[in-house]
Amino acid sequence: MPLYDFKCLDCGEQFEALVLKASTPSCPACQSAHLEQLISMFSVDSASTRQTNIDRARRANVKGHRDKAIADAEAIRDHDD
Repeated sequence: MPLYDFKCLDCGEQFEALVLKASTPSCPACQSAHLEQLISMFSVDSASTRQTNIDRARRANVKGHRDKAIADAEAIRDHDD
């Protein structure tokens, strides 16, 4: 998708816009077309970004293991009844 980050040079608003071939983006705050295209955050790669993503994945993994352990315990308990 052609999503781009912009900064309005008139009011300073920063925003993301979908820009198709025939469209011209404008500021959602002041409707100005005097814009500067910014570097998108998804293209930035740093050690802190990677570490944040790893930590988030580990937390999700722990939750998944916990949910599986609970489901297994319930299945064993229900099977014994």
